[in-house]
Amino acid sequence: MKKIVRLVFVILMLFSVIACSFSVGLPEIDKTSQQTAEPKPQATTTINKPQPPSGNSGGIELPFLNNLADQEKHLIALYEQVNPGVVSIQTLSVTGGGLGSGFVYDNEGHVITNYHVVENATELEVDFPSGYKARGEVIGKDIDSDIAVIKVDVPSEFLHPLPLGNSDDLRIGQTVVAIGNPFNLSGTMTKGIVSAKNRTLDSFRQSSTGGVFSAGDLIQTDASINPGNSGGPLLNLNGEVVGINRAIRTEQTNEVGEPTSSGIGFAISSNIVARVVPFLIKDGFYDYPYVGITSQEDLTLMQREALGITEMTGAYIISVAEGSPAAKAGLIGGDQVTQITGLPSGGDLIIAVDGREVRLFSDFLSYIMANKSPGDEIVLEIIRKGKKMEVTLTLDKRP
Repeated sequence: MKKIVRLVFVILMLFSVIACSFSVGLPEIDKTSQQTAEPKPQATTTINKPQPPSGNSGGIELPFLNNLADQEKHLIALYEQVNPGVVSIQTLSVTGGGLGSGFVYDNEGHVITNYHVVENATELEVDFPSGYKARGEVIGKDIDSDIAVIKVDVPSEFLHPLPLGNSDDLRIGQTVVAIGNPFNLSGTMTKGIVSAKNRTLDSFRQSSTGGVFSAGDLIQTDASINPGNSGGPLLNLNGEVVGINRAIRTEQTNEVGEPTSSGIGFAISSNIVARVVPFLIKDGFYDYPYVGITSQEDLTLMQREALGITEMTGAYIISVAEGSPAAKAGLIGGDQVTQITGLPSGGDLIIAVDGREVRLFSDFLSYIMANKSPGDEIVLEIIRKGKKMEVTLTLDKRP
């Protein structure tokens, strides 16, 4: 059985492989070091210098790639254009050192990375591809989606902001590239495709019942991601950031016990980044919307039969948290014992939210996280005891 393991130091833990690298004592340089030299466009590719995220797409204008030579030239130009905006991050904590990646967000010196890269840092350093190094200060953390913002004070010539793309526009099979510092190999570029969208992982926020909340709207990719890639950008062929590389699923390790890529990596979508980061810069935190239901990603046919559900899609409500928005809206969780432990029958089945079909729980969660805020209303279409009905729910913030 494959596992998602969190990478802290060299320990493998169930459910979250975090693609960042750690070492004892002083951190080694396991960064996303990139070049700072001004890139030279290739003859067949027109490059526009990336601008700060302000609605302009920036990036590279794609020619018609009709042969491998054209594709190769485009990838070379892409790397030379994007590489100066990717940085490596070294941290010190009471338990040792950590290493990760990040990218420049704007001309004000804001750098984006993963929360888990800086989670316990007492000191941190941001290294630029030119060799320029600067102390950094964490000014915002998002423990739900695993995002952090670092502020650095550096000369403007070392800041090469990378533009954000629209992750909603991504299609399964689309080519993407990752740039980061796997295993201390600075400025490494890997290529793959978008394998899936709307994936979920555990967040770092615990619920009052001892469980954890979920993070949604994640991109799955087979671009090679390894320890040290955490916080680095996942990019489309226009040179736009479409995700932040966060985790890998693997049961493989190298000769020193570090997790290695198995072709299943996860990145936080750029639309989550675009929604969250301005709040992290302004307030230092971001409040995610809260519904208050427990579900699971999908149900097998046997589980559906045990629950008495005839529909083959939808998010089944296993339980509803007391006093939550779901409880106030009258949603119902399962309350009747079945032969499947932990899966009671009698709960509502969500089949649509705001007119959008919900096939899996991840569809529901990703829509809420990427598009809604506390205080917003959503309209759920549910099936209760075989009857369709609509329920209006007012979202709260996660406790």
